Amino acid sequence: MEEVYVEDKDFQNVNFSEHPLANGDYENCLFENCIFSNSDLSGINFSECTFNGCDFSLANITKTAFRNVQFKTCKLLGLHFEDCNEFMLSIDFENCQLDLVSFYNRQLKNTNFKDCSLQEVDFAEADLTNAVFQNCDLKGAKFESSNLEKTDFRTAFNYSIDPDTNRISKAKFSMPGVVGLLDKYDIEID
Repeated sequence: MEEVYVEDKDFQNVNFSEHPLANGDYENCLFENCIFSNSDLSGINFSECTFNGCDFSLANITKTAFRNVQFKTCKLLGLHFEDCNEFMLSIDFENCQLDLVSFYNRQLKNTNFKDCSLQEVDFAEADLTNAVFQNCDLKGAKFESSNLEKTDFRTAFNYSIDPDTNRISKAKFSMPGVVGLLDKYDIEID
């Protein structure tokens, strides 16, 4: 199948679940209100792209490249970012629903999560150095052998992080959220 190269193009209100996106490279493209749910996006390269109001739920992103990509007001339920192309992976999320997503063993340094729902997300063995979780719900998120150095959790909530199994040097927390560092002790704090 022939691959395409698409640059500086806007895609609006396209249902890629019914009309699959052509394999290839997409650079500096804008996707607005598009549906990618249950789509096969494997092997596609997105560079400098913005996704606005798109639904990616349960899409196949095996070996998909996301290089300097922004997701705004998107639904990304159940995605497996651990399967995407990790070379130059750079993604930011704003006002997105990322419940049940896996970032297992991904390099996510300097990633910004702003106003996102990240319930039941797998961050095990991920490198989140300098990441920012601004006003994010991390209920049930899994942090295990994760690098959280210099990560900003000051406005995040509902997280549970074990300082003994994660690297948290110079991470930023605020009250009352810091209580999430003591969950494993099963103590009551008033």
